Amino acid sequence: MNIHEYIAKKIFKKSGINVPESHVAETPYQAAFLTEKMGKPVVVKAQVLTGGRGKSGGILFADTPEEAAEKTIELQNKRIKGEKVEKVLIEEKVQNKEAELYLSIILDRNAKKPLILGSLSGGMDIEEVAKNKSQEIVKTYIEPLEEFMPYQARNIALEMGVDTKNISAVGMLIWKLYNIFQDYDATVVEINPLMKTKNGLIAADAKMAVDDDAIFKHNKLSELEEIDNETFSYVKLDGTIAVLGNGAGLTLTAMDLINYYGAKPATFLDIGGGSSEESITSALKLVLKNPNVKVVFLNVLGGITKADDVATAVVKVMGQNKTKPIVIRLTGTNEEEGQKILDEAGIPYETSMELAAKKAVELEKTVS
Repeated sequence: MNIHEYIAKKIFKKSGINVPESHVAETPYQAAFLTEKMGKPVVVKAQVLTGGRGKSGGILFADTPEEAAEKTIELQNKRIKGEKVEKVLIEEKVQNKEAELYLSIILDRNAKKPLILGSLSGGMDIEEVAKNKSQEIVKTYIEPLEEFMPYQARNIALEMGVDTKNISAVGMLIWKLYNIFQDYDATVVEINPLMKTKNGLIAADAKMAVDDDAIFKHNKLSELEEIDNETFSYVKLDGTIAVLGNGAGLTLTAMDLINYYGAKPATFLDIGGGSSEESITSALKLVLKNPNVKVVFLNVLGGITKADDVATAVVKVMGQNKTKPIVIRLTGTNEEEGQKILDEAGIPYETSMELAAKKAVELEKTVS
């Protein structure tokens, strides 16, 4: 079953992939209202399930609310490869574009494996690249019964020829995309183009299809509504140790350590570099709802995030939930205040990430 772009982008955004601001409109009036509310140039995109939408005139641009209404009327009066346009996506026009990349994961039924495809040549001409310059598309098969690790995703970015300063960002995006592919029993997950801008990577388009035989399993949008993606990035995994950190790099490193010591992460949850007590509280409550979680591992190196805010949130949440142990690595800004709060509450902590990860794995083995 193919999924409309606006739903795929909601899934991407909830999984921590950066997408442009966008809103669905069913009438020209709604399109104009949304464009005025956004206050910036927009792209008006036909929401159809067929491919080749761009070359078929299904993507138009508007600088004003009036233009957005006109473009909506134009799209709703046409068919894209036989499919009538009922809805449009009013989306922020991506500015300061430096390059367009291509990323896709497909289920290769012959090989019985997921296949990751990546190229530095994205956009509407990707079909011509595949036909005439196939060497520009990197192809990597993934063993479906083995966990796909962040370092493997970074290796794919390296093989694609991504510049050194962006390898980590592209690698993390590939890793998140693969988790979406697995989590939703997808047959296709694609970003074309993935725009490289001065402000980072943005998934300007989203294509997704779910295996028809797995549709009954996926009422996950309602589950994802619990996640405040404006506050943190969250991916649910198959392990038993919830991993949280204030920064994607810290979180991924903590996950690698959990794997190294012999367990598996249940979550990737980046609470962000400037997390408040409220957002940390929400993040802890979210992972504690996961029935697979046996131990919580919170890895914080305080900068903008203050250690005393972290400690206060931990005491508040863990005081209400004593069924799952927590291991904390806590250092950085206001660390003495934070550690004092934990001491007074009788909650142990570590200052070494390695020791904390090892302790979390040891605890996991003792929890039934």
